[in-house]
Amino acid sequence: MEIYKHQYLCQFGTCATVKSMTPEELKEEVEAQIILSNTYHLYLRPGHELVKMAGGLHKFMNWDRPILTDCGGFQVFSLSDLRTISEEGVEFKSHLDGSKHFFTPEKVMEIENALGADIIMAFDECVGYPATYEYTKNSMERTTRWAVRCKEAHKDTDKHGLFGIVQGGMYKDLREKSAKDLVEMDFQGYAVGGLSVGEPKDIMCDVLEHTTQFLPKDKPRYLMGVGTPDYLIEATLRGIDMCDCVLPTRLARHGNALTSHRTINNKK
Repeated sequence: MEIYKHQYLCQFGTCATVKSMTPEELKEEVEAQIILSNTYHLYLRPGHELVKMAGGLHKFMNWDRPILTDCGGFQVFSLSDLRTISEEGVEFKSHLDGSKHFFTPEKVMEIENALGADIIMAFDECVGYPATYEYTKNSMERTTRWAVRCKEAHKDTDKHGLFGIVQGGMYKDLREKSAKDLVEMDFQGYAVGGLSVGEPKDIMCDVLEHTTQFLPKDKPRYLMGVGTPDYLIEATLRGIDMCDCVLPTRLARHGNALTSHRTINNKK
């Protein structure tokens, strides 16, 4: 699979749709290059097996351009008191009905392969801010071990490019270690996760700049969960090729518009 290097924003289609927009509007008016869908939400509803039976996400959502699926790590992280992390994986309760589920790296690869996106993400743990050095180190090392398991479980690299996710919180030495270990595994692209999780902007930019220097320039570099204009510029200046965020379309649905200067409320 050949992945081309661009600078773009993933349109966020959490449940296989970008809310309030048709595929035609995304293609012709927005000129969206790629859509991101959410593994956690699609697993719970309508289920990855149903999407597979429908011919994969492209046919399921009538989208003939690239699709990226995240691994569900951030969503599981956001459940906080509804999940338990172990070496094997993460047990969590559905936010829909409280039912119990268990994500392992192998299970996440099974789900993402069934969804059929062009780019899929390795399973990781997203650490919040603030977090102790010891916890962050243990989490980062476990994420690296999970990345190995994801790579071993994911075989169809011609159809679905697998990206590793750099973790390490706000600790530069952990970020460097995580990045170097993932690069040695030779993923088809690399994401920077665990930023923009509540830390000050200057810390985010500093950690991001430190991290990207250890990622190859000839492969895509993806900053997860960032979508405001100022952060997009900061990310691009630090070597990031692609970002994603639910914020632009969420704001638009509530009558707001992002501009280069401020957010405008069109309802006033």
